[in-house]
Amino acid sequence: MDATCTKTNLLDLDRPGLAGLLTQLGEKPFRADQLLQWLHARGCDDFAAMTNLSKALRERLAQEAEIRVPEVTADQQAADGTRKWLLRLPGGSAIETVYIPETRRGTLCVSSQVGCQLNCSFCQTAQQGFNRNLSVGEILGQMWTASRLLPPHAVREKPITNVVFMGMGEPLLNFDNVVAAIRVLLDDLAYGLSKRRVTVSTAGVVPMIDRLREECPVALAVSLHAPDDALRDELVPLNRRYPIAELLDACRRYVAGDDRRRVTFEYTLLAGVNDHPAQARALAKLLARVPAKVNLIPYNPVAGLPYETSPPEAVAKFRDEVLRHGLVATVRKTRGDGIDGACGQLAGKVLPRQRRSTHVPVVV
Repeated sequence: MDATCTKTNLLDLDRPGLAGLLTQLGEKPFRADQLLQWLHARGCDDFAAMTNLSKALRERLAQEAEIRVPEVTADQQAADGTRKWLLRLPGGSAIETVYIPETRRGTLCVSSQVGCQLNCSFCQTAQQGFNRNLSVGEILGQMWTASRLLPPHAVREKPITNVVFMGMGEPLLNFDNVVAAIRVLLDDLAYGLSKRRVTVSTAGVVPMIDRLREECPVALAVSLHAPDDALRDELVPLNRRYPIAELLDACRRYVAGDDRRRVTFEYTLLAGVNDHPAQARALAKLLARVPAKVNLIPYNPVAGLPYETSPPEAVAKFRDEVLRHGLVATVRKTRGDGIDGACGQLAGKVLPRQRRSTHVPVVV
């Protein structure tokens, strides 16, 4: 973070955090409700405009606090309406955030880290290395910024109805900040999203999956990409620390007790690598005892990586084989690939540039 910033960034605080700050300023804690609404529900960044707060409090907040969001340095829109923002952070690094519009919903894909340390072999973000975790305010700043920049939607009440932590980084390796941000997303006085409309996607950090279930059980997506440990070790090196059997046990625990809940397993199809019908059968057998749905993702090519997109007929055969074995399986429609906003293509900007070793993070 910028060492020169001495004011409290209000986007770093949830409702209890705001109440604590206001108590320190000699105000009643209920003022936090009003302030939370101004910040998030109304997207206000001008203390003077917060007219149901006293003038004295507004002046005090202007002296001691700020509403600091990442700076938009690029705003691209694809032909399909997908929109991608490049957001600059203190210190010169940048992250990317993507908005995917549909008729009945609008999904914001947010980043949780600058770069990523997991080194998945087919992902563009992984090629950049890892710099740092995002703060709560930097995570929420993506939602705050997109909400202000997106026009009202004619069919639905809000432009953003869903948030997915599928951007840059591994969310569960920035657990505390991600969960704190989610609590604001869920707060009725902020964005008012339901738990089923917020999805955390993980490569399989098993201890943090269990912790997420205890602290904030939103929708869970798992980046699987292979039906066996040998192949997954190559594609997702984190598998060497938390192999598939341990991961699936954690997934079963995550949805235990609620027959309506499912874990979404994301499976990126790589031509000649993991897209054979036999692998589809192995995947179906693997997930037979997990409340699951499978999201098949056609690979979005990344320059310099040795992978190709599976042909449409191979994708269809793989999907049909999974369906034939009783699982729910869908093929994700590629969105935003014309602006490098599709799955696996987010790059942002990592400064200073760091290359990771093959070390796999261990979380206990």
